Amino acid sequence: MNDIIFAVGLVSAIGLSVGLILAIASAVFFVPKDEKAERIQEILPGANCGACGFSGCSGYAKALSEGKAKVGLCSPGGAEVAQKLDDFLGTKSENVEYKVALVHCLGSFDNTSNKMNYQGIHSCSSALQLSGGVGSCFYGCMGFGDCAKVCEHDAITVCNGVASINPEKCVGCTKCVQACPKHLISCVSKRQQAVVRCSNCDKGAETRKVCKTGCIGCMRCVKACPKGAVRIENFHAIVDPEKCIGCGKCIEVCKQGCITMFEPD
Repeated sequence: MNDIIFAVGLVSAIGLSVGLILAIASAVFFVPKDEKAERIQEILPGANCGACGFSGCSGYAKALSEGKAKVGLCSPGGAEVAQKLDDFLGTKSENVEYKVALVHCLGSFDNTSNKMNYQGIHSCSSALQLSGGVGSCFYGCMGFGDCAKVCEHDAITVCNGVASINPEKCVGCTKCVQACPKHLISCVSKRQQAVVRCSNCDKGAETRKVCKTGCIGCMRCVKACPKGAVRIENFHAIVDPEKCIGCGKCIEVCKQGCITMFEPD
């Protein structure tokens, strides 16, 4: 009988001690709730895509509550969420620029070809493991639609061997950006501007062999741009969206046709 009483007492003492330790720990490590951030997070769409530049909606909400971020960075939420945040925070957003995804490749079956008859898993990530992909252009879209599979807004289609994104349906969540194993997709501002629709970084002679619309780094676009918005890096043209005014002069001189005007509306 004494043994039973001792055992019960011992267990009770241990339980009391553990409970006391947990109570002290919870008091020491207590993190007060940021009710303002929680309310902001309720307004955000919950996509947790990271397009805003923060670690998901919670990170963006915290930054907003602390005044370390501006309203309008949430592409999936669009103008509606921006307005709700303005109303809650008492701010007024101006010149909010939303972004949508764009495929930097025009490597359709009309412009390039495959270097092999691939019969493996219908996935860009899988095909990439086989000699860098199935296409003649190492940098080009393989058209298996890994990007389309992760798009929750039906904004991506694969036509004639290359992915295409509908800017009217795209919300800029960046899931397709993350899914593309060749990093051919980026988010661009939803406004008229010149964009380079090629990612090839080989010398011009090599690029011509594999694609009719590949950038050959000829410098014509650089010389034609009145604002200095175009530069050549690694035999490849890059347009600075901050400097581009959408005049189209670089497009006029591009013999390869790899620079196009992005007109989301």
